[in-house]
Amino acid sequence: GRAKGNGMKNMEKELLCPVCQEMYKQPLVLPCTHNVCQACAREVLGQQGYIGHGGDPSSEPTSPASTPSTRSPRLSRRTLPKPDRLDRLLKSGFGTYPGRKRGALHPQVIMFPCPACQGDVELGERGLAGLFRNLTLERVVERYRQSVSVGGAILCQLCKPPPLEATKGCTECRATFCNECFKLFHPWGTQKAQHEPTLPTLSFRPKGLMCPDHKEEVTHYCKTCQRLVCQLCRVRRTHGGHKITPVLSAYQALKDKLTKSLTYILGNQDTVQTQICELEETVRHTEVSGQQAKEEVSQLVRGLGAVLEEKRASLLQAIEECQQERLARLSAQIQEHRSLLDGSGLVGYAQEVLKETDQPCFVQAAKQLHSRIARATEALQTFRPAASSSFRHCQLDVGREMKMLTELSFLQVPEAPVIDTQRTFAYDQIFLCWRLPPHSPPAWHYTIEFRRTDAPAQPGPARWQRREEVRGTSALLENPDTGSVYVLRVRGCNKAGYGEYSEDVHLHTPPAPVLHFFLDGRWGTSRERLAISKDQRAVRSVPGLPLLLAAERLLTGCHLSVDVVLGDVAVTQGRSYWACAVDPASYLVKVGVGLESKLQESFQGAPDVISPRYDPDSGHDSGAEDATVEASPPFAFLTIGMGKILLGSGASSNAGLTGRDGPAASCTVPLPPRLGICLDYERGRVSFLDAVSFRGLLECPLDCSGPVCPAFCFIGGGAVQLQEPVGTKPERKVTIGGFAKLD
Repeated sequence: GRAKGNGMKNMEKELLCPVCQEMYKQPLVLPCTHNVCQACAREVLGQQGYIGHGGDPSSEPTSPASTPSTRSPRLSRRTLPKPDRLDRLLKSGFGTYPGRKRGALHPQVIMFPCPACQGDVELGERGLAGLFRNLTLERVVERYRQSVSVGGAILCQLCKPPPLEATKGCTECRATFCNECFKLFHPWGTQKAQHEPTLPTLSFRPKGLMCPDHKEEVTHYCKTCQRLVCQLCRVRRTHGGHKITPVLSAYQALKDKLTKSLTYILGNQDTVQTQICELEETVRHTEVSGQQAKEEVSQLVRGLGAVLEEKRASLLQAIEECQQERLARLSAQIQEHRSLLDGSGLVGYAQEVLKETDQPCFVQAAKQLHSRIARATEALQTFRPAASSSFRHCQLDVGREMKMLTELSFLQVPEAPVIDTQRTFAYDQIFLCWRLPPHSPPAWHYTIEFRRTDAPAQPGPARWQRREEVRGTSALLENPDTGSVYVLRVRGCNKAGYGEYSEDVHLHTPPAPVLHFFLDGRWGTSRERLAISKDQRAVRSVPGLPLLLAAERLLTGCHLSVDVVLGDVAVTQGRSYWACAVDPASYLVKVGVGLESKLQESFQGAPDVISPRYDPDSGHDSGAEDATVEASPPFAFLTIGMGKILLGSGASSNAGLTGRDGPAASCTVPLPPRLGICLDYERGRVSFLDAVSFRGLLECPLDCSGPVCPAFCFIGGGAVQLQEPVGTKPERKVTIGGFAKLD
């Protein structure tokens, strides 16, 4: 019983109206599920300018306790709505006129500022008359009053402050009265005089919950509207097609849910107590941390003050020294001018010298005197003060400093970085590049998180791999799994803490280990037309005179050579992948692979690409077409020309200048920014991919009976750039032309 009593005492704050901060009396349920006293709600609407919309949801408009002329003394202590919320409501057109005009096309919608959630809730046209009374809350309040003996003496509801103790109650009026007020509100000769007085009580309430629209007892619950409805509400068009269940079903379902939740809470009291202790410890840490933050800010501001004070003293000292130096010069000038006055100083001395009659002595004395008099005369004629009285050169421009001090504020966490998708890519390693938004606070370092999206599912949340304290705005992620999809994100950190993560970026890794190689231009017949870069990763072909002659005399059987450059590596096993970029303006470029021996043999001479006997894709002459068994070709090339890729119907007709199947059997696709080549040596297959999206373009068979080399062919002008590995180039041993080379 004692525990129950303590529980009732501790729940008092749940029974206080958010407007008057007293226990609920005839509480109404707002659409936001919060409660407010009926009288408080009427007064709030009156302050909003709504008149005639404070209907009584209990269908008791004649109750003396609810009339506007008789208000409880506690209403004078109600908190007024916030001014900004009132302005917002008035600007939206609410409360600017009393009530709604009859026959208005757009009925007024009553908005109520909920004091609990600080939001404006819509009450509809009927205002408070469309709300339900919370009879359950009223019963809880009454039980609470009885358990803690709050207000043992029931007061009259109609008295002016201070109210007297109630002596009678009226079931018809649903109010308590003192003797005088009972006589006043039940005059003789009226129908109210027939009301039977009862003992004073606070439990005046209807026997059941009534529908505010039809004054009928509610019997069903609309799950769609989440509202109790009566029999008449069910047949209204408002609830047409809604899911409506009997009140008993809703009662049982909600009671089961509430009981289950309450049982869980009561069964985890240790957890609740632990969390309370943790929160109390957090409060203590907050107090300590707040005090430390105050001391740090005070110390920093005092430091700024000390610097300003030191600077002030230095500037004042400079002004003082300048002032003293000017005053000394002006004082000396004044003394010189005073000596020019009649009978004093230099003038008096000159007057006395003029009285000398001895000519030699006069000349001796007057020679020095004359120079002094001449200087004084010149100074008198060209007079100007020896020093300026202005100190304009000592003015300070503190606009920038004042702006900085005005904008001085607490450091904010960095904003979410923006990943540079143009510079971020996956090759032998993953290169990630990002930047902060223009007006973001600075970041001292970054945290990178990444994970595979195609990894086998594991129980629990997705696990991110993390790299902490990354300096700069780029990073390398080494040794990614091949043929996988990685998702990456970045966030910045400074003294204020960690910022938000960037948007996730998804990167496809190559389908096979990346093959590192350089370009070797020793093969071919026209090496003077091939320009290989110093790093041996780019090559450009410049069209020469034979191409021009071929264009002019195309029908004369002119021989046109093919410029070839090979990779300096030969593949003899496993799977390999490399990527390159082809200049879209290239006339005709072939990118692919071939047997090292066949490549050297085919391009030692000067092949005739105009002749139909030449086909670099098949590796055979025209006589090979009569063979009954078709062997895998020694070459596999992809043909690129003028920003397009030529795709044939078969693997052997994809790269020839004049395919056997004819132009009708081929199609073109746009050239992607980078092309990928994947060689599977054991299977004897070569795949050409879009190296950006890793979309397959073409797959061809290849004769892998010997070492296979990357190859690039040029007809006319063109350029190819190998994709540079992200990581540092390792020392490797490669095979070229039958001899070993250590690179």
